[in-house]
Amino acid sequence: MDKIVLLAKQPGITSFTSLYNVKRAFNTTKVGHTGTLDNFAQGLLVVCTGRLTKLAGNIIEFDKSYKAVIRFGTETDTLDYEGEVVKQADLPDEETVRKVVESFTGEQDQKPPVYSAIHVDGKRASELVRKGVEVELPSRKICVYSSEILEIEKDDNGKVRTCLIDFSVSKGTYIRCLARDIGQACGSAAHLIGLYRTRIGNFNIEESAGYSLMPVFDIKTCEQFAEQKKLKTQADDKLIQEQIIQTSKDFDEQTAALCGFKILHLKDSQSEQDFRFGRPLHKTFFTEKVQFASAQDIFAVFTSSSVFCGLLECKDFEKQHLKYKMVIQEQN
Repeated sequence: MDKIVLLAKQPGITSFTSLYNVKRAFNTTKVGHTGTLDNFAQGLLVVCTGRLTKLAGNIIEFDKSYKAVIRFGTETDTLDYEGEVVKQADLPDEETVRKVVESFTGEQDQKPPVYSAIHVDGKRASELVRKGVEVELPSRKICVYSSEILEIEKDDNGKVRTCLIDFSVSKGTYIRCLARDIGQACGSAAHLIGLYRTRIGNFNIEESAGYSLMPVFDIKTCEQFAEQKKLKTQADDKLIQEQIIQTSKDFDEQTAALCGFKILHLKDSQSEQDFRFGRPLHKTFFTEKVQFASAQDIFAVFTSSSVFCGLLECKDFEKQHLKYKMVIQEQN
């Protein structure tokens, strides 16, 4: 089964554990997600199955949107509520928080968290840190397209204790680091107590299997979870598996374009049959003119009714010759 599954990850479980229902629904072990979420986080996972697992690396490059609940006054070593407090500071006022959050847009340098899956000398940075190894990760360029405060909670003195922010960001952006940096820019300290991924590229959380089972995401709920330090879910696995089958998607032209692929259409049923069986390629198979702008160009091939058939890449740039990269031999 070659499908794209939109899955609502429940809080309190790993992204890997979340894949159990996809494997069970399609009776397959060939699945690949396009970016994990921390255990405490919830929200959208885009999962590729079958031969579409080869496209997971392309989808992971898409822009993303999150809702984040940030707690001011303390910073932790993991930059979320599961870590140990390493810094304390006074709470900021509302005017300062609003100005700082508004200023956190555009391209910027971000220092990734040491508690992350980034590899250093072949090992995850988080594994090295837990073994007592000092890790220094270089900054990377990211872009915050928008940051909007949705909710603010204050203490008895009118200082901002917690706020809920909606972010739209580029690939590779760590929301935990945005929380840290926003806290520092406010003259305070901060860490995450809630994270909810709502969008990956052209895929939205509302379309996902298990969305109806997601807990409410607001300051009050996230504070309760953070205090408990342990999340409990009542997800109905059978219901989620049924929804996975019902809501799974084919790889479409919009997603192919976001992956950076050029689009070709097979002109008739004979061309489709020849393509699916991997027969020698001819440019006459396609309705569009085949032309490479560079040797790295990849073409996504669809039928005239927009059913995905596979990928082509450059065999000989000078002669503009194609070769097969992936073929979907049968329709799901």
